[in-house]
Amino acid sequence: MSFAIHGLAVSRGIAIGRAVLAASSHVDVAHYFIEPDQVEAEIERVRQGRNAVVEELLRLQAEMPADAPPEISALLDVHLMLLQDEALGNGIKHWIRQRLYNGEWALTTQLEVLARQFDEMEDDYLRERKADLEQVVERILRHMKGAPHPVAAPARAARRQTAQDLLLDDSADVPLVLLAHDLSPADMLQFKQSVFAGFVTDVGGKTSHTAIIARSMDIPAVVGARTASQLVRQDDWVIIDGDAGVLIVDPSPIILAEYGFHQRQSALERERLARLRHTPAVTLDGEAIELLANIEQPADAAAAVQAGAMGVGLFRSEFLFMGRGGKLPGEDEQYRAYCAALEGMQGLPLTIRTVDVGADKPLDKAFKDDHLNPALGLRAIRWSLADPAMFRTQLRAVLRAARHGPVKLLFPMLAHVHEIEQTLAQVDLARAELDARGVPYGAVQLGAMIEVPAAALTVDTFLRYFDFLSIGTNDLIQYTLAIDRADETVAHLYDPLHPAVLRLVADVIAAGHAHGKSVSLCGETAGDVAMTRLLLGLGLRSFSMHPAQILAVKQEVLRADTRRLAPWAQQVLTGEAVATLPAT
Repeated sequence: MSFAIHGLAVSRGIAIGRAVLAASSHVDVAHYFIEPDQVEAEIERVRQGRNAVVEELLRLQAEMPADAPPEISALLDVHLMLLQDEALGNGIKHWIRQRLYNGEWALTTQLEVLARQFDEMEDDYLRERKADLEQVVERILRHMKGAPHPVAAPARAARRQTAQDLLLDDSADVPLVLLAHDLSPADMLQFKQSVFAGFVTDVGGKTSHTAIIARSMDIPAVVGARTASQLVRQDDWVIIDGDAGVLIVDPSPIILAEYGFHQRQSALERERLARLRHTPAVTLDGEAIELLANIEQPADAAAAVQAGAMGVGLFRSEFLFMGRGGKLPGEDEQYRAYCAALEGMQGLPLTIRTVDVGADKPLDKAFKDDHLNPALGLRAIRWSLADPAMFRTQLRAVLRAARHGPVKLLFPMLAHVHEIEQTLAQVDLARAELDARGVPYGAVQLGAMIEVPAAALTVDTFLRYFDFLSIGTNDLIQYTLAIDRADETVAHLYDPLHPAVLRLVADVIAAGHAHGKSVSLCGETAGDVAMTRLLLGLGLRSFSMHPAQILAVKQEVLRADTRRLAPWAQQVLTGEAVATLPAT
């Protein structure tokens, strides 16, 4: 009997195939106390398990196919950093030495401590790195226990002939759909690229590693589907609707035929979009639109260019800082990373956002977890200004890298004039320090993120100090509507079309035009094709998004006439029209 399971849509498209279930990764852990004279041997046993996992991941990286998505290698690097994390290692030693826990018990106890810290993080990506930590610990436990890895090559179960088999040639190489509670980047490498037509996981969010890899491979995926891996049987026919975030199990012939038609239409649409890669993004009335990419790692830059990006509008530099147990990257390490990104850009501009972390994220040595509201605490530029030495280290690295290509420097979460002045003073100090050392550096444009309502309401002041602005709608919506977008109980109130949000966005865009300065938008809204024409009508001419969304947005741009959209957009702002697209 057909039924549907709802989750989160994270990668567009439709996949139809037979289910392959990844076995549960859960490892039963024994809890017992050891004798004092066994402490060092127990610590060594855990260390050997960790080292075995390090060797395994390094081997997977070395054997990675040349055409594998760069995101997989980057996420394996995250796992390797977590394995070397002092907070994990020192915590395990503490539980063994102080409590005389056995190694497995100490390992899972420290996992629980760190998991609580991850749960309190504001940043979606960093919060979901808890899943990476859990997978790292599971791998160590398996090596300690000698258990087989849960994800192996897919075995084909005996086929159950059903009505839908009449619609598909069952003797052919039927596509496979992978279902699992969760998947690590290393799990993905157990299979050749594109073996699976799509992924479904019980857990995860829009910035989980499964979602990132699915988008990079451009295959349909649904995450957060709760009990999907328990409800679906091995070799069931399933449909992944990556647009709606739905998994349909054992579909009827009529549903199967309908989705088969949509799948063929989607394939044709992708082919049409691919032909737009080298087409200039110009509206029907001749307005040139800048389509930029958001990236997280230096390796993402080349993929962004390949996807048709005109540059990078947001390089989230905090990904260079995460999972290091307080050992922040030095100037030379950051310099090399920024240079690698510039090399991938092939002369196109790179906008680097200074580290957007805070005391609520596991990047400092204290690992404090006593923050009542991390979203409003010491984060982003506040954290950087609280540690000027760390801040100038990053600034010097960016300035040095700017000699090798066009670089823009973006500062997050500014709200006060004194923060602006302190930030610009640190940039001047960084230049002076490089001058004193005789180290050459390049020119950079300086910009501010508008993601706090206070900044949007005083945007004219910001434009007197900065060369460009970038609207961060993710946080701007959250702070304007007082909505925690990670809280499932209120997430439905998170609304990019709320009049207050639209008014702030429109005012910032208008102010930028009045001062003759560029305004970009880099939140999730930028890649939402349902919002493209409204944003064009509001005057936005620069969008920055995930590379996989660029061509779909470009298609909307090519079909738009901003002269006709502008009056409608103003009516939406005043409440005289609904935010449904007018014919163009």
